[in-house]
Amino acid sequence: MKKKIDHLPNKIPVFTLSTFIIFPSTTVPLNIFEPRYIDMVDDAMKSNRIIGMVQPKKFNQNVPILYNIGCAGKITSFNETNDGRYLIVLVGISRFKIIEELENDKLYRECSISFNDFHYDLEENKEEIKFSDLELIFKDLKSLFIKEGYIINWKELEKQSLDQTINTLAMASPFSLEEKQILLETINLNERKKKLEEILSIYTVDNFNNKTLQ
Repeated sequence: MKKKIDHLPNKIPVFTLSTFIIFPSTTVPLNIFEPRYIDMVDDAMKSNRIIGMVQPKKFNQNVPILYNIGCAGKITSFNETNDGRYLIVLVGISRFKIIEELENDKLYRECSISFNDFHYDLEENKEEIKFSDLELIFKDLKSLFIKEGYIINWKELEKQSLDQTINTLAMASPFSLEEKQILLETINLNERKKKLEEILSIYTVDNFNNKTLQ
C-alpha cells in the first residue's frame, strides 16, 4: 500500500543498527528487547506505527553519529512474548533525509525528517527492468551467499515484484555498512541495480575478500 508524501510524518523515532537497514518495499521481522526500543514501539503503536531505521556513520564517545539518509517503515504485525520481548514485522515505506535530531526526554532518539527527495519510493510505476536483467545478479549473489553461509528462499524471492526483489537483495546481501548505505542512497531502482552489480563485481574479482566500494 503506497502512501503520499504529505501523509507521512515530519518527525519520527529512529532505530539505529550498525548491521542492518531496511529498504523501501521490503518486509522484515524484528526482535525488540532493549528498553529504549520497547518504549519506541509502544509509542509508535499508539500513533502512526511508523519508525525510522538509520545506520551509524561512526561513533563519538559510544554515541552513534547517524547517516543523513534512512528508511521509514510501518509496523504491520505486533506480538509480545512471555519474557517481554516484542516480535514485530516492519514494512519499508520510503527513504528520508534527516533535517536535525530533536531533543527529548525519551530513551530513544527522534529526528525531524523530510521525504521530499524520495517521492520515487512511493510511486507505483517503476523503470523498465525485467527479471532477465537480474540473472547475473542472482548467479553472483547465490555464490556469495553460499560462501558466507547465508540462506535465502530464491523461489519466494522471484515471486515478488521487481522493486521488492532488488531492494530485498540489497538489504539481505552480506555487504559492508558503507556499501549498503551506498545502495540505499541511489536515486532510483535502476541505479540501485547498477550499483548492486558494481559492488558484486568487486566481490567476484577479489574472490570475496570483503573489499568496500568507495
